[in-house]
Parts: sequence; structure tokens; C-alpha cells
Amino acid sequence: MLALSREAYDTLVSRARRGRPAEICGILAGTRGDPANVEEVFHAENVAADARTHYEIDPEEQLAVMERIEADGREVVGFYHSHPLGPDEPSATDAADATWDGYSYVIVSLNGSHPFVGSWRWTGEGFEPEVVRLT
Repeated sequence: MLALSREAYDTLVSRARRGRPAEICGILAGTRGDPANVEEVFHAENVAADARTHYEIDPEEQLAVMERIEADGREVVGFYHSHPLGPDEPSATDAADATWDGYSYVIVSLNGSHPFVGSWRWTGEGFEPEVVRLT
């Protein structure tokens, strides 16, 4: 289970809407476990060659954000990105690019009349859906 604070949820949706038509991305901070708790959302620049259909966090920026999270006494819970036109689940590209075993991958999909925020844990071989709870 992934517990999102209301502020974190609102931030994810707002950034996804403002970032359209490109995918937005970033890192989730809080505490890992079951449930994992997301306390803060860190935006990262999408440096993918085609940001409309892919996302990529610059490795130097990713390292800097992760070090900041750890320096603040928190943990990296996972990563997020948006699907401006769907799907409401990880794509084949998302699976091919996933590398962090046991971490949450949150997707904000904007293809319907209301945003969809879902989360999946990467097992090293595939994504397993996890319940998202607002706190």
C-alpha cells in the first residue's frame, strides 16, 4: 500500500496538468514499508528526447534530490511520472526502463474527465499494483 498525503496528491495532479502535453516526473520522499508513506514530492526536469511519450530524470539531478531526501532524515519511496493521454497503468516502456526493485512507481493519468493516480511496485521482473490511500 502507498499512503499519499492530500498535499502530495494535489501536487502530483497539479503538476501533471500544468506539464501537459509533456510527461512530468520526479521523486517521492517519506518512509518505506507497508504502507509506504509519501510526505513530499520532488519535481525533476524531464530530459527525455521525446517528453510527450517518455520520461527520464537527469542522473545528476536524481542523485542530488536523493541525497537531499536522505539528509532530511527521510527515505526515497519511489518515483512518479504522468501519462497525459493514458494509459492508466505502466506502459511497456515504463517496464523496460524500471530499475528500482521494491520501490513505488506512481502514474498520474489525465486521459479521462478526472485524473487517475495509481501506483505499482517494481519487482525486478514486472509491476505489481498497490493500493493508493489518501491520508
